[in-house]
Amino acid sequence: MGVRIQNLFAKKKNGILSIYFTAGFPELNDTVVIIEQLQSCGVDMIEIGIPFSDPLADGAVIQHSSQVALTNGMTLKLLFEQLRDIRKSVDIPLLLMGYLNPILQYGMDKFCEEVNRIGIDGVIIPDLPLNEYLSNYKDLFVNHKIANIFLITPQTSADRIRLIDQHSNGFIYMVSSSSTTGTRTGIDEEKEKYFDRIRKMNLSKPLMIGFGISERRDFLKASQYTSGAIIGSAFIRELEKGGSLKDNIASFIRSIGN
Repeated sequence: MGVRIQNLFAKKKNGILSIYFTAGFPELNDTVVIIEQLQSCGVDMIEIGIPFSDPLADGAVIQHSSQVALTNGMTLKLLFEQLRDIRKSVDIPLLLMGYLNPILQYGMDKFCEEVNRIGIDGVIIPDLPLNEYLSNYKDLFVNHKIANIFLITPQTSADRIRLIDQHSNGFIYMVSSSSTTGTRTGIDEEKEKYFDRIRKMNLSKPLMIGFGISERRDFLKASQYTSGAIIGSAFIRELEKGGSLKDNIASFIRSIGN
């Protein structure tokens, strides 16, 4: 389950760079171009955002990208069509990140079948409750070899973190602060204490830090405590720049120094 993810963390113990972007943004047919360019630039893992009209965990940048993608006509059905042949050109781990509502509307069984058929390695569904996953969906995910990644925040209790460690596959998504994406950038002393506290729990799954990671300094600091970091809002801002999409992606990834 999530073999590419497991292989990545087995091979690379530190400095893993994962990039998030919203499918269908900035233009409807940019999804595959962005994925292929990210791989060619040396990114280790990619999270493909499923646009949603009410993305509660996301800040203004990702909310805007979701609205643009939906206006462009992106749907889950179309996203699966765009990704149909992605494994012919891309071999790094790919994850889908989105909210439960559009997945349930699409149909969870059908969703898992498509994810498996395309070769998507895992999913991140922030509003899927752990108990609901264990009761209703875990067997379905296991049968389709889909890794399910749960999030923890500074407010998550130690007992719940242990439970999430037990039931997460691939890695644990460690939200850097209690704010939404892209709002509290930088890593201050408070965050470092939180990172250190979680590191000392010696969890069985690797940790990746997301939310508020926007530049090389943040990425390097996060990687001191975990296997690496996830950049979303800062990358999406880069996609909005004029000029060559591929050149802008390459320039941004170089700036992170991966």
